[in-house]
Amino acid sequence: MAKELATQLIEQLQASGVKRIYGIVGDSLNPLVDAVRRTGGSRKGGIDWIHVRHEESAAFAASADAQLSGELAVCAGSCGPGNLHLINGLYDANRSGAPVLAIASHIPSKQIGSGFFQETHPDRLFNECSVYSELVSTAEQAPRVMHSAIRHALGKRGVAVVTLPGDIASLEAKAPTPLCAPFIPATVVPAPESVQQLADAINDADKIALFAGIGVEGAHDEVVALAEHLGAPVGHSLRGKDFIQYNNPYDIGMTGLLGYGAAAEGIEDADLLILLGTDFPYDQFLPDTRTAQVDRAAENLGRRTDVDIAVHGDVLPTLAALMPLIKRKKSRRFLDQMLKKHDHLMNKAVGAYTRRADRIKPIHPEYAASLLDQVAANDAVFTADTGMCNVWTARYINPLGTRRLIGSYLHGSMANALPQAIGAQSAYPGRQVISVSGDGGLSMLMGELLTAVAHQLPVKVVVFNNATLGMVKLEMLVEGLPDYGVDVPETNYAAIARAMGFHAVRIEDPREIEGAYRDAFAHKGPSLVELVTDPNALSIPPKITGGQVIGFATAISKVVLNKGAGEAVSMARSNLRNIPRG
Repeated sequence: MAKELATQLIEQLQASGVKRIYGIVGDSLNPLVDAVRRTGGSRKGGIDWIHVRHEESAAFAASADAQLSGELAVCAGSCGPGNLHLINGLYDANRSGAPVLAIASHIPSKQIGSGFFQETHPDRLFNECSVYSELVSTAEQAPRVMHSAIRHALGKRGVAVVTLPGDIASLEAKAPTPLCAPFIPATVVPAPESVQQLADAINDADKIALFAGIGVEGAHDEVVALAEHLGAPVGHSLRGKDFIQYNNPYDIGMTGLLGYGAAAEGIEDADLLILLGTDFPYDQFLPDTRTAQVDRAAENLGRRTDVDIAVHGDVLPTLAALMPLIKRKKSRRFLDQMLKKHDHLMNKAVGAYTRRADRIKPIHPEYAASLLDQVAANDAVFTADTGMCNVWTARYINPLGTRRLIGSYLHGSMANALPQAIGAQSAYPGRQVISVSGDGGLSMLMGELLTAVAHQLPVKVVVFNNATLGMVKLEMLVEGLPDYGVDVPETNYAAIARAMGFHAVRIEDPREIEGAYRDAFAHKGPSLVELVTDPNALSIPPKITGGQVIGFATAISKVVLNKGAGEAVSMARSNLRNIPRG
């Protein structure tokens, strides 16, 4: 019996190690889904179809799957509106460097270009959020296109899109399946001249600071050894947190609006700042000081701030070549100052809400996040919604070297946490996966609670319900605008989750939080803990500019005029202890 093209393409995915496809079935996608069915699912060595409730969630789930496993993950959408819904999650995946392959099914091939029902042009639409995007026009061409898509996604660590008309997928396979052995990604070794330049700059400097990003993955011990050798404090980006904060006696926290600790001051006061594997985008938090940058992507060098020494290479081989060329710094004065400052800020600012907060209502979100860090498993995977949930997880969840914390850190999309948790739990069914969701993000893609129930995924959802879009509120206040349009109706998300089949509780008393966590995490199926938190608890950055102070003061005066003094006083009380002090 002749093999259908859809079957051939699914076999290619199987041969590449794909175990799951996230998506929604429909019309032009049906031949491919039927080919998945015939594989028998993962229990029989085939591919599972993970039926989500929105294609955007499919892309987010695949992205999380790929980021955690490092392997190819796949999502799919039917023609027109179906595959269009993938686009937001694919933007996030591509910017996060996740190897994701998206199958965008298409209208019948003879109708393309005629304005047919549901016609779009996926091969054009996805160009900006992919490293490869191609239309399949014939059965002979298809296996080569699929092969190229797989190699692009894995080799360039990004999104590859295959646009496949449904009628083409139903044709008889005509061409042989390309064969290609698995490959091991190459290491980028820096030029000796660049390493010598960096060594000379280090030897000439008195006060050196390191700032680490996600590119230090796999080089934790070497970065810590460099810090010890140079007496250098180590700050990090949010994406670098997982890979450098743990077991690091030279850690001084994170800079940026979500930041904490002495990182902002430490990198600003240095004579030489060394950026290691980071493309940190917020140039307003990068100082005007002599700067060196090490990155495997040459296009990242000098993209965010002026760079005096540019080293094209992976962090690990760069440090291996660098260490024999640099002199040990005898003075520890700068390091000791920054560590003392960091300890002070962590105890006075970041730790402020976690002390004596067990009887304060509404619940302080910082206190709830601190308890979450204590109760969660040592190898838990956390997914964090964009906004205030990013702040609380960044400041209070400790990576331990065994945990992972992922979010929409470069794309900044709302509603990412729950679908990412679904992808993480699908990839690691035996691991504790916790979606740290804001009420705004959860309500946007709340249908995915049904996905967790349908696939019996034991996802743990912790909802920080402050009935407002907290980060947007802060942005308005800093700009001198009174908050407007950010409040959402009072909603009992625990009741909704219970109706969907979750174990769910709603907590308003902070003394009940820890017990609720433990019960939810011990539950064998999906569970949800809803925390009713203080809507006036805002993120105070580690360094406050004069413009931010003026903007905040102006906005508060408008709040007083428009809403009365009560709300302004309440906001001040909620945040007074969280303001960094010298």
